[in-house]
Amino acid sequence: MTQTLVSPVTARAPVKLATTVQSLSGKLWFLTAAAGQLMFIYYILVAYIPRTIGGQFERWDETGLIKGYEAGDGFGNLMFITHVLLAAIMTLAGLMQLTAPLRNWAPRLHRMSGRVFLVLAVYLALGGIWMIWMRGSRISDLTGLSTTLDGLLILFFAGMTLNFALKRQIARHRPWAMRLFIAASAVWYLRIFYSAWFLSVGAVGVTRGMDGWFDYTVNFASYLLPLAVLELYLLAQASRSASLKWTSAIITFAGAGVTALGGVGATLIMWGPHL
Repeated sequence: MTQTLVSPVTARAPVKLATTVQSLSGKLWFLTAAAGQLMFIYYILVAYIPRTIGGQFERWDETGLIKGYEAGDGFGNLMFITHVLLAAIMTLAGLMQLTAPLRNWAPRLHRMSGRVFLVLAVYLALGGIWMIWMRGSRISDLTGLSTTLDGLLILFFAGMTLNFALKRQIARHRPWAMRLFIAASAVWYLRIFYSAWFLSVGAVGVTRGMDGWFDYTVNFASYLLPLAVLELYLLAQASRSASLKWTSAIITFAGAGVTALGGVGATLIMWGPHL
């Protein structure tokens, strides 16, 4: 009887290769997301700061808002503009949190940006829920429920992120911080998915009143789909299964492609005209 022996090194080779490719897919996704989010930050600063400083509050609505400036609603207007401008700061702090070289090179800056990101994520989640149900900044009750669910996830993820950070359990802290980053980026992802969809298939499922089947689907998909991809990525990262790692890598590469396409589309269609 002939027995074929496989050395441990040979057996580990496919897993090692799959691990490397999966890691590359995660880095590529982050780079495409960072590029798109930096453009989103630039858009917020250019589109809103000059108009706000100049007292041209009514011009906020030129960017196609559901409900921006409203005459006589001083508190609501203040809540809106702080929500928008703080979102830019939160997004930048979140990107700093996920930048590994910065985390290793400047741990104090990492901790400081983490605190800023966490506090603003919680504030914006609560403020967003208030604006949806108290100010009426929603297209429909269903889209309002979608955004509210995202806000509740942000609060939960923020609590878990803080809990493990305080316990110095960094390995358990980081996955929750990543979940928080994605949930807090839902508004950005919504624009990315819309833009990628328009460039791919046109306005299929989209209506002027934003009540088409795609309009409703993308409101939930803007955070549930990226979270699902992240969960698969984390599961595969902890696994020794090469096939699971390859599956995760392929899906993450696809996610990076959609993110890149949507980022270009959002810049050309949504943000560019207002810059």
